[in-house]
Amino acid sequence: MSKLLLNISDLNIENATIAFVGMAIVFVALIVLYLFLKAIPKIIEWQIKARVEDKEMLKGQTVEELQLPSGVDAAISAALYLYFNEIHDEENAIMTIKKVSKTYSPWSSKIYSMRKPLR
Repeated sequence: MSKLLLNISDLNIENATIAFVGMAIVFVALIVLYLFLKAIPKIIEWQIKARVEDKEMLKGQTVEELQLPSGVDAAISAALYLYFNEIHDEENAIMTIKKVSKTYSPWSSKIYSMRKPLR
């Protein structure tokens, strides 16, 4: 087993400068990326406000008043799904989510992943 030794005599100013500049570039890139991702919601809200201000009938309402409740988008997407599938054929349009009662699967069984030891 080899030991990892740090030989201080091998360190010089060029190596330290390269290491420092490399780490500085990485940290600056991470900070810029963080600030960009943090600003995305504000940019989107600014674009929504600009579009709302262009329409005269929506003036005086805030952005929060114009947003849909959480279940409305799901209901609209389900209605569109049913409408576009209605074109093809007539079917019962009841959508249900059933929980599978059988949780055992040979794929999740550890007995099949055990191997006999090699001799």
